[in-house]
Amino acid sequence: MQRTTDRPRLLARPGVVALAAAVALTATACAKSEDDASKDTRSPAAAGAEQKVVTPKPGSKTCAIDAYGAQKLDLKNATVGFSQSEKEANPFRIAETQSIKDEAEKRGVKLLTANAQSQFSKQISDVQDLLAKGADLLVIAPLNSDGWDPVLQAAAAKKVPIVTIDRKINATACKDYVSFIASDFVEQGRRAADQMIEATGGKGEVAILLGSAGNNVTTERTQGFKERIAEKAPELKVVFEQTGEFAREKGQQVTEQLIQSKPGIKGIYAENDEMGLGAVAALKGAGKKAGDVKIVTVDGTRNAVQGIVDGWISGVIESNPRFGPLAFQTLDTFTKGEKVPQDIIIQDSAYTAGNAKTDITKAY
Repeated sequence: MQRTTDRPRLLARPGVVALAAAVALTATACAKSEDDASKDTRSPAAAGAEQKVVTPKPGSKTCAIDAYGAQKLDLKNATVGFSQSEKEANPFRIAETQSIKDEAEKRGVKLLTANAQSQFSKQISDVQDLLAKGADLLVIAPLNSDGWDPVLQAAAAKKVPIVTIDRKINATACKDYVSFIASDFVEQGRRAADQMIEATGGKGEVAILLGSAGNNVTTERTQGFKERIAEKAPELKVVFEQTGEFAREKGQQVTEQLIQSKPGIKGIYAENDEMGLGAVAALKGAGKKAGDVKIVTVDGTRNAVQGIVDGWISGVIESNPRFGPLAFQTLDTFTKGEKVPQDIIIQDSAYTAGNAKTDITKAY
C-alpha cells in the first residue's frame, strides 16, 4: 500500500517456518458485558466449537518480532487494545467480543475495548485512542479493508504490534501488521455453492445477498460462490445481486424487492446468517412455505441452524467467531520472540439437514 507520508520501515521478511507450537484453543465463558456494567450469563461453548487452525502450507510466510521492529515483552504485563467494528446486535460480533474478553480474563491480561458501532471514522479514532491510553498490543476487527494509514502510522511510531481478525487490512503483513487470523472466505463461498447446487439440483435462478461493500469478506465469498457455480452448475444462473449490509433488516428488505422482481427465484445465497434470516422473514411475509426457495448462508448462529431444523434454510457454512484463544496465543508467541504465520487460516465446519439437530449446541 502506498504511503502519503514517511514512516519507519519495520521489517525485512523472515524465513519460513511453521508456528512454533500447536495452539490449544478452548473458548471460555462468563465474562463482563461490552461496557462492563453487567454480568453475562452465556454458557461455555460446546466441545468441538473452538477454532481449529489449518496446517500452514510449506513455504508459508512468517513474522518475528525483530523483523517487525517491536520489542519482546511478557503478555501478562501488557495492555491489549481490542477494536470491534460493528454494533453488538449481530451474534457473530457478540461471540467475537465475548471470546476476546474471556481469554483476556483467563490470562489475567489488561484489556481495553472499543466499539466503532459500524462507523469507520469512529473505528480509526477508537484505535488511536487505545494507543493513547497505553495499549502495548492491538487486536483489530476491521470494518473496512482500506483507509488504515493513520492507525498504521501511529502504531508504527510506538512500535505496537497489530493482529487483525475476521477481515483483512489492505497493507503489508509483518510490516504494517503481524498476522491476519480468519477463515478462507473464498472457500466458504465455494462450499456455499456446493450446498446450493445440491439443494436446487443445479438448475434455475438464484440471488446473492451481498455483504457490506469495501471489505475482503464480501468480495471473496462472492468470488468463491460464482467460481463454483460456473464450474459445477452452469445451468444455475445468478440473476440478482444486492447488498444486505450483513444486517437482518436490510436482508429482509432486499428479499422483499427480490420476490417482486424475480418471482421465480429458486435459491438465495446470503453472505451471512443475519441476512439469511431476514430473507426467511420476507418469504414468510410473502406467504411462501419452508423450502419453496432454498437458502444457504454463512456464519453458524443458533437461529440459522434452527432454520435448517425448521426447513427454511438448506445449509449454513460456519465462520467461527471465537478468536480470543488464537489471537492471544499468537500475541504471546510473537512477543516472546518466536515466529508466527502471517496468515492464520481457520478450519470451518458446516451445518446441514443431517447434522443441524445434533450440532446446534456448537452454534453461537
